Amino acid sequence: MAPRILLARHGQTAWSLSGKHTGRTDVPLLEEGRRGAKLLGERLHAAPLDGLPGAEVRTSPLSRARQTCEIAGFGGRAECWDALLEWDYGAYEGMTPAEIGAVRPGWLIWRDGVPEGESLAEVTARADEVVDWARSADRDVLVFAHGHILRSIGARWLGLPVDFAARIRLNPTSLSVLGWAYGEPAIESWNDTGHLPD
Repeated sequence: MAPRILLARHGQTAWSLSGKHTGRTDVPLLEEGRRGAKLLGERLHAAPLDGLPGAEVRTSPLSRARQTCEIAGFGGRAECWDALLEWDYGAYEGMTPAEIGAVRPGWLIWRDGVPEGESLAEVTARADEVVDWARSADRDVLVFAHGHILRSIGARWLGLPVDFAARIRLNPTSLSVLGWAYGEPAIESWNDTGHLPD
């Protein structure tokens, strides 16, 4: 069996709702985020995934990802892993894109990075660590983490530079699956929120 990686983005928080860059600030889930995590768990435990009985599960240590993992029913199987932490946004932590654009017109994180935080190379290295682990054995893996690091993992799974992640958005409590097609790394599904109410 060729290994797949299932990516679960954490549920909605006050900062994700307002568009603030939420890196290492430990913001809890909103009630909406908790409901979404429950629905995600129901989906992961229903056919055809059936709870992913043979899969390894890891989560970011930040509470919004851990809570999503626990509410989804995978807390007892999950190992916290710092490689799944969100991008360290440094001086831009807690700022919206509009606020950053006011002081740095034309700014794009995937091209310009952030001052006093993680570099693109450092985020790429962490994403590569996750991809290498996911491919290291014949089993699926499930990870609970954050928008920018999961998008980075998606880009690196495909063998593309991390800036490709600018083109693959992720909503809160979404599920994505990275697998294979004709022996090449492929996206099976991306940003799937079919388990959430309209």
